[in-house]
Amino acid sequence: MRGFALLKKLLAAFALGGALASALPARADDIEVADARLTATEEGIALSADFAFELNPRLAEVVTNGVPLYFAVEFELTRPRWYWFDEKAAVKRLQLRLSYHALSRHYRLSTGVLQRNYTTLEEALNVLRRVRNWQVLDRSVTLANASYDAAVRMRLDQTLLPKPFQLSAITNRELNLESPWRRFSFRPSAVLPSPAEMREPREVETEAR
Repeated sequence: MRGFALLKKLLAAFALGGALASALPARADDIEVADARLTATEEGIALSADFAFELNPRLAEVVTNGVPLYFAVEFELTRPRWYWFDEKAAVKRLQLRLSYHALSRHYRLSTGVLQRNYTTLEEALNVLRRVRNWQVLDRSVTLANASYDAAVRMRLDQTLLPKPFQLSAITNRELNLESPWRRFSFRPSAVLPSPAEMREPREVETEAR
């Protein structure tokens, strides 16, 4: 019953916030892709990206009261073709779960089976804002020696919020947290080793994942 009462309180706060926000002018994107780059690793091609954003007070209250927030980092690699449809070389999605555990009083950031605890919300957000060495293309995939269009973005995945919050998100901009697509050109030959280099043993330093 206590959890239900808390959920009602949070929803009421969002409803009030949505009513006030509807009278305000549209705001800029909440997340900015500050930097994005592709590098070669032993496994293939990896993406590293930096995102700039803050949680608004309502979302910070939601996660601190036990409702997890799911963030999606989405990546696309496309080769333009004038004679046919563009070729999709890669479409990847990374899911990051931000939650709070009242018993241990820790914030937790997890992706897949990997998870790590943080003492404060800001510590967890600092890690969430930095994606490092995310493998977006396997080494077995062959890319043409041509220019590709790469694109990356981050957004709060509203579809994984509790149903009442999903309905509230329709009219409440405080639940709409996302970046525009950050687009940049990528040529495989600029980061991948030549065939001669691939035949020679080499070491590649990567950050631990």
